[in-house]
Amino acid sequence: MDKLQSMKAYVRVVETGSFSATAAEFNTTQATISKRVSALEGDLGAQLLIRGSREHKLTEAGRSYYERASFILNELDEAESEAVGGVKSPKGFLRVSAPLMMGSLFLSPLVPRFLDLYPDISLELLLSERKVDLVADGVDVAIRIGQLSDSSMIARLLGQDELIIVASSQYLSKHSEPNELKDLEGHNCMIYSLSPDLNRWSFSEPVPGVSQQVQGNFQCDNATGLLDMLLADAGIALMPRWFVMPYIETGELVHLLPAYKKKMPIHAVYVQNRFVSTKLKCFLDFLTGAMKKEAHL
Repeated sequence: MDKLQSMKAYVRVVETGSFSATAAEFNTTQATISKRVSALEGDLGAQLLIRGSREHKLTEAGRSYYERASFILNELDEAESEAVGGVKSPKGFLRVSAPLMMGSLFLSPLVPRFLDLYPDISLELLLSERKVDLVADGVDVAIRIGQLSDSSMIARLLGQDELIIVASSQYLSKHSEPNELKDLEGHNCMIYSLSPDLNRWSFSEPVPGVSQQVQGNFQCDNATGLLDMLLADAGIALMPRWFVMPYIETGELVHLLPAYKKKMPIHAVYVQNRFVSTKLKCFLDFLTGAMKKEAHL
């Protein structure tokens, strides 16, 4: 059996998590894909996948082989592109993971522009608050907000996320506008429920580490729900600047206590290896440029 085809089948099974989905891509049967992966395991003398009815788990050997095989296949694609076109024209499949809110509201609108620039690239966007395992989940790059803890990955700083305090002008017409941070104690402060601080808002400016205890009658696990409540004049919230700026510009929302900001780095992280594929480099360069156009990122 063609070892190259078996490698391609194995890599796509890892990336899709499915023998049937891989079979559909290869225009063949699930049984054929299974035989190719089994043949590969036989040649290597090692089990790569622990097959399950709902999901397949990588063995340690499987993780290592996937990482090497996927980069070999990327190199092959790029070598063929150079030979045919004389220049490196990025192509292939990219799987990108991002936090739900930022991915859906900021990253998703950028994807069509990227694909227009690079029509030979296919991209899958995975949006979740779950921290993915890049190798096990077949992810090329993950966008992460906040301080990084995993030193085994390569990280590229894309920009800074900035959280600011906002409320609607109608809410403020009925309640006194806070002049100091401690004045938030007398307001209905709506909470992002996935925040590790919950009822304590902390800031990096004007003094790193300054914080304020807050309380309110509403929590939500995404910024869209909080925005809806803000526009319904329900209270005050700590929100991403890029998300609420259009409403501040129209006067629907007011930026409160502007000296107080919480800045968090935005990184793209990917598996450490000896090179970055052309398709991934193009995506990272594109994303960095898009974020630089936003004054707050």
